[in-house]
Amino acid sequence: MTALRALVLGDNAKADWHPFDAIGKGLLSALDEVVEVTYTEDYDDLRTERLHNFDVFISLADQWKNMLTSEQAAGLLGFVSNGGAFVCIHNGISLQRRSEVCRMIGAKFTGHPPYREIEIEVVAASHPIMDGVTSFVIQDEPYQYDFLPYTDMTVLMEYEHEGNRVPAGWSQEYGQGRIVYLMPGHDAGPFDIPAYRTVIQRSVRWAAKQL
Repeated sequence: MTALRALVLGDNAKADWHPFDAIGKGLLSALDEVVEVTYTEDYDDLRTERLHNFDVFISLADQWKNMLTSEQAAGLLGFVSNGGAFVCIHNGISLQRRSEVCRMIGAKFTGHPPYREIEIEVVAASHPIMDGVTSFVIQDEPYQYDFLPYTDMTVLMEYEHEGNRVPAGWSQEYGQGRIVYLMPGHDAGPFDIPAYRTVIQRSVRWAAKQL
């Protein structure tokens, strides 16, 4: 089987809150088991003529104040709708600044309570990503979201906050492509947890239709 090629987008000097170097080693070690990784901080790599060289796009973008250009957004939407895989981790949802990308992801980040211990519970045990995965505990920012109507997402994981159940990961299809969002990832800690590494690897494979 031909190795999957993944483009990972992050930020360092220009990061608003989450410099990639603070988390990248753990994430890349997990990804290296399933994909050939190219890391970039150039958002123009989302343009159609560049992104089509990859099978999977993984966002750890950390640009909450800046918006993708129309060409960058069109490249990403076209990539996914034509069968590309899109995995978005934690702050990668900052691409929501472009409304059409937000709609593709299916939810908008609205804020988070203080960093704390969080128990991540599996709620879609029959999904190929979560099969055999058990609940795990992380230290992280408990991201919260507004979910968009008319999306057909499958919630994969949840956590509890003030008596409410909050999604911590979901999957959905977009055109001919697939999308996975995973909440854990504020710092390096979650990427060292075997259960979460499995979830990341399977998310990439499922989104790429290899699972």
